[in-house]
This record gives sequence, structure tokens and C-alpha cells, in this order.
Amino acid sequence: MSSSTPAPTSLQIDFVSDVSCPWCAVGLASLEQALARVGPEIGVRLRFQPFELNPQMVAEGEDSVEHLQRKYGISEEQVRANGEHLRQRGLAVGFPFDLDKRKRVWNTFDAHRLLHWAELEGEAQQLALKKSLFKAYFLDGLSPADHELLVRLAVDAGLDASRARAILAGDEYADEVRERERLYTDAGIHSVPAIVINNQHLISGGQPPEVFERALRQIAGAQPSAVASA
Repeated sequence: MSSSTPAPTSLQIDFVSDVSCPWCAVGLASLEQALARVGPEIGVRLRFQPFELNPQMVAEGEDSVEHLQRKYGISEEQVRANGEHLRQRGLAVGFPFDLDKRKRVWNTFDAHRLLHWAELEGEAQQLALKKSLFKAYFLDGLSPADHELLVRLAVDAGLDASRARAILAGDEYADEVRERERLYTDAGIHSVPAIVINNQHLISGGQPPEVFERALRQIAGAQPSAVASA
């Protein structure tokens, strides 16, 4: 009598986020740890969906501390304290923020256009580009609005430089990105990260790996899954 290993359960994860969102960087690092824990019995298709924290951000950007003070009505001391809390959470999941280098807040729409193209090229390329964008902004203090940086990161992710330049030089994928942004905001998502599993289960915020792991196992086992919030 022969036995065979059952095929892994397959889940689709749509990771709704912005490349200038620090909790999104924490959330992705945490999710990746959870995915490592549940593999290979749970297979996952991971896609990154666009969300802009500051869609009206001017081309030259804004000072990051002043921006956060004005946006949330908090003091500079509170900004620093929040940053330290964020740094500790990042360290816990292996993402070492260097927030002193993040001097400005930038427009991220072109980065999302490039990520949309990367998804069409392949899941691995999109993941690599997303992680490189987080690193460039939060560890190196570089601008995700800088086209030369975007081209270099695209190449590092295994994408074609000339194609990346052509996309950034025009408005290719702009309509598609805006359509996807509307899809998720119309569904009630107004803060990120928002992790949507199989188009029906939502986990909100930069959760610890244990929260993601538990939800993935519950959903893969067709058990009820609670919605978690940060």
C-alpha cells in the first residue's frame, strides 16, 4: 500500500501597502517569518497592492519630522519616541530602521507604477523590488521618487533597465495603479499595511509573526479567522 504527501494548501495574499510606510516594512518582515514557519505545507501567492499615504505629496517632498508633526498633531518629542518604538519593533523582525537618514517624505506613485509592472514580470521580481524599496528609504534614506534609483532597484530585482526607464518616462500603468487603489479604499481599507487573504480575510497592521502564522494556519484549515488590528 503506497502513501503520498498531500498537496500543500494554496493561499493568495494581497499585501496592501506604501513603500514609505514604516509599519508596512515591519509587516512584510513579520509575514515572511510566518511564511517560513508554515512552509511547505501552505503554499502562498504573494502580491503587493498600491496604497499612497500621501497621494498629494509635492515633487520636492517634505521634511519628515515636520510632516509627521503636522499630520498627526504631535510634538517633535513624540515623533522621536514613536520612531524609537518603531525601531524596536523592526529589530524584532530583522528590519533595522535608520530613521535618522529618512530626512524627507516623498511621493511614491511612480514606485507603485514600477511595482505594478514588476508583478506582471513575476512574483519573485515584485517581492525583490518591494524589499529593495523599503531598504532604500528606511535604511539608506533615499528617495522612492528618484527615477534613477528606481531603475537601479529594478535592475537589482532582475528587471530590464530600458523598460523601467520607458515606464517612468511616461504614464504607463498609472490608470491601473489608481484603479487598484480605489478597489481597496472602496473596500474600506484606509490604513496600511492591510493583508488580505483569499479576498476575504483581513489582518491589519504590522503584526508579530505569531499572529500571521496563526491566521495562515486557520485559513488554510478552513477554520474561522479573526480580524486582527494593530
